[in-house]
Amino acid sequence: MTPAVRLTPEQTAFFHREGYLALGAIMTPEEVDWLKDIYDRLFERKAGREVGDQFDLGGTDEEGKDAVLPQILNPSRYAPEMRQGSFYASASGIARQLMGEEAAFQFDHAILKPARTGAATPWHQDEAYGDGAMDYPSISIWIPLQPATPENGCMQFVPGSHRWEVLPHHCIGHNPQVHGLEMDEADISTAVACPLPAGGATAHHHRTLHYTGPNLSDTPRRALVLVLGLPGVLRSEPRDFYWNRQKQTPRQERARAARRKEEALQP
Repeated sequence: MTPAVRLTPEQTAFFHREGYLALGAIMTPEEVDWLKDIYDRLFERKAGREVGDQFDLGGTDEEGKDAVLPQILNPSRYAPEMRQGSFYASASGIARQLMGEEAAFQFDHAILKPARTGAATPWHQDEAYGDGAMDYPSISIWIPLQPATPENGCMQFVPGSHRWEVLPHHCIGHNPQVHGLEMDEADISTAVACPLPAGGATAHHHRTLHYTGPNLSDTPRRALVLVLGLPGVLRSEPRDFYWNRQKQTPRQERARAARRKEEALQP
């Protein structure tokens, strides 16, 4: 098992000052290989597609069309054995050190960039996907299952952007059929790329502006993201995240159809 990750005072201060942190390996090579096998099986069978958990984050998600940025929400729901991995405990420990002892696991998701065709994930803030009436004191732990480089889509951050408010976003390409978001305008002149070894990790605040480039390499770029933090807090002044209301995606329709089916089966 991977030993607990102990952050130094300098690392903790860096995260709170810059809004992100890059770490070395938080899991063993053997665990990386074990998780990679599970990861590939989930994407091969498009786990969760019928309920809207598997979809194309960067494209129109049409049936029979190759996804440019396939994603699975809550992959550990479809492969519960993932939660036995030491990296979940390591990520929880990192979150508690950065956010306090009450920080807890919230959900996970997996984003795959296929070899040579995996699209960029545009500049965005994670909180833009949420409810504008809530504040989300959460962080994301991003773990690549192969070396992450600028060529295949490592994480890039704008230092200090976690202190910004959530800025206007729109659906990628201004297409409401695409689930993914991108910021209307972004000053990325100070952006920092964070290459990582397989099983390494970055941590970032949910308002930190970030991006991953397209996968230009000959191998898939696999990344697992664990979201951890404190419960959402109701704001005294709600924000209008109008970009989420504008979405009309196949993923939403599959999710609604699944809910209707479930409700119809209720006694």
